[in-house]
Amino acid sequence: MIILHADSNHPTLIQQLEAAGHHNIEAYDQSEQEILENQHLYDGIVIRSRFHIGKAFLDAAPNLKFIARVGAGLESIDVEHAEKRGVKLFSAPEGNRNAVGEHALGMLLSLFNKLNQADRQVREGLWYREANRGVELEGKTVGIIGYGNMGKSFAKKLQGFYVKVLCFDILEGVGDEYAEQVSLEEFRRECDVVSLHTPWTPETNRMVDKDFIAAFAKPFWLLNTARGKSVVTEDLVAALQSGKILGAGLDVLEYEKGSFESLFSEGAEMPQALQELLVMPNVLLSPHVAGWTVESHRKLADTIAHKITDHFKDL
Repeated sequence: MIILHADSNHPTLIQQLEAAGHHNIEAYDQSEQEILENQHLYDGIVIRSRFHIGKAFLDAAPNLKFIARVGAGLESIDVEHAEKRGVKLFSAPEGNRNAVGEHALGMLLSLFNKLNQADRQVREGLWYREANRGVELEGKTVGIIGYGNMGKSFAKKLQGFYVKVLCFDILEGVGDEYAEQVSLEEFRRECDVVSLHTPWTPETNRMVDKDFIAAFAKPFWLLNTARGKSVVTEDLVAALQSGKILGAGLDVLEYEKGSFESLFSEGAEMPQALQELLVMPNVLLSPHVAGWTVESHRKLADTIAHKITDHFKDL
């Protein structure tokens, strides 16, 4: 097959595809329009997140056999139309699930022990021991929303901390030895920590809003290593200010994508909720890197390469 690579990835991806007899076109500098104009020439396309593949793109690619996204989700693809066209879709959540699980655990432990705040203060010559008294994870109930690859990885990492782990998912029967699947009512009643591991869908868009937060019986800690648009920042800030949410570890933000960096440029109008979030000492932020480790860079490429070569091995 002739395979177009719209984004750069670990070299092993192209190496493995070449070894399987496929021809690779590296088009990292081509615009979406340039790729679109020549899409009829390719049998497959490999992407990360540079652009959305919608109906127009798919209809302009009569020979397209597959789209592979080197990442966990397929939200940058019109899945329904692709499947209608018979285009095979590949993603690679197996490739960065360990990285996401470790990142979520790191955020949680840092928040509980105020490590981000303590680090800044010591660097400023401040030695505030009582103000940085931590909270222990042992004995807490950790709730995971979305119990797929990422959620299961986080649950496994929690073993040994002597916590109770609950999960809530729209699919039935996903609980395992690491997490007990419960109803939403029990989840809201029991959790001390809520960690999001859901894909972006219309159902998860702006899911964590003031009503979602108010439904929990106890104040809780929130982790989001999933999708930024699942959390309404304004409502999160209000809950942090009221104490309904005790702290938040956010690897993703509602304002991501192309406009995010411009929010920090001179003259840009930054949303009030983001301004408030950025100065909160009980908020830990990272730039959408939970699944972006040295190891996951290769694992993601390996996973996609194996899925493509296995599926098309009889060509």
